[in-house]
Amino acid sequence: MGKRTRGRASLSRPTGKGADKRAGLRLFRPVFALFVMGSDNRSTFNMGPQMKRSIIIFTITIFSFIQATPAPALSQKSISAKSAIVMDDAGSVLYAKHPDARLAPASTVKLMTAMVALDNLDIQKRVTISRNAAVVRSIQPRIRPDEEMTVTDLLHLALMKSINAAAVALAEATSGSEQEFVTLMNRKAKELGANDTLFANASGLPKGRERQYTTASDLVLILRHALTYPLIREILGKKEYLVMTSGGRVLYLGNTNNLLWQTDNMIGGKTGYTGTARHCFVGAVNTEKGPIFTAVMGARSRSSLWKNTLLLTELGIQLEPGYSMDQFRVIPVAAQTMELEPLTANEGL
Repeated sequence: MGKRTRGRASLSRPTGKGADKRAGLRLFRPVFALFVMGSDNRSTFNMGPQMKRSIIIFTITIFSFIQATPAPALSQKSISAKSAIVMDDAGSVLYAKHPDARLAPASTVKLMTAMVALDNLDIQKRVTISRNAAVVRSIQPRIRPDEEMTVTDLLHLALMKSINAAAVALAEATSGSEQEFVTLMNRKAKELGANDTLFANASGLPKGRERQYTTASDLVLILRHALTYPLIREILGKKEYLVMTSGGRVLYLGNTNNLLWQTDNMIGGKTGYTGTARHCFVGAVNTEKGPIFTAVMGARSRSSLWKNTLLLTELGIQLEPGYSMDQFRVIPVAAQTMELEPLTANEGL
C-alpha cells in the first residue's frame, strides 16, 4: 500500500517497523556523524567513557520510541463525519465513531435492493420500465417508460450511477410493487443481523414522514454480504459501463465511487447523498493485511467524504484490534455545524 502504482498515489504512506527504522536512521544520521570516529580519523570528538555511555543509552531509547510509536502523521487528523467505522476481514472493529447511530442511508440502500433482486430474478430477464418507475426523481441518464432492460443492466444503473428509477424498476419486477419489495428488504436485513436498519423504499430517497435508517456498523455488515454476490462485486468494481436500451439509446455510466480512479486496490463501494443523510459511503479495499471495510455517514461534502474514507483506510492498515485511540482527535457530532442542503436532482448519488 505504500507503493505508487501506475502513476497514482496509494492510500497511505509506507508503514511498519521497517519504514519507521528507515525514517529514524535518516533523522539521526547527523547525530552518529558527530559521535562516531571515521576510519580516516577526519571526524573526531573527544569524549570520556561516561559521555559514550550516555550517548548509547540515548540512541537505544530513541530507536525504541521509533519502533513502538504509531505514525505521528495521524495524530492531528480527525474524522469529521457524523458516524464512521473501519473493520478488518475478521470482523474486528479497528476504529468507530458513533457506529450505532441510526442515520438516513441515502443510496447505500441500493446494496440491499440489488441483493433482494438477485435472490428472486434471473439476471437475463428483460424488464419493461413502468411509468411509475420512470418518473422517480433521479439523475442522468434517465430511463423511459416502456423501454426494456435486462436485470443486469438495471443493476449497473442502480449500483454504479445510483439511478433511483432503476432501483424502483427492479423492485417492481421482483414483487409487483415497491411496497411489497420493501418487506423483502427488511426481512433480509434481519436475516443478516442488521438489526438497526429499516428500509422504506428501494432507492433511499426520503419518503415523507416515514423513517428510513441504518448505522455505520450495519452498512459494513450489508456490504460484506453484498460482496459475496459475484455480479454485485463485479459491478461495484467497474469504473465505466455502457447500457443499450431496447429503444436503441446508449447510456454511459461512470461510477460515482471516485476512489476507483485513485487506487487499483479498491474492491468497490456504494455512495449516497440526500439533504438529510448528507454524503455517505461504504466501501472495501485490499491491503497487505487483507480486505478492510469502511463506512462514513453524514459527511459535509463529497471531498470530505473521500478524505474521511482514506483516513479510515489508513487507520485500518496501521492499527490492530483493541488499540487505544485516545491520541486521535475526533469531532463530536454535537460540535459540528451541519447545514442541510436543499433537495436536488443529485439526491441518491
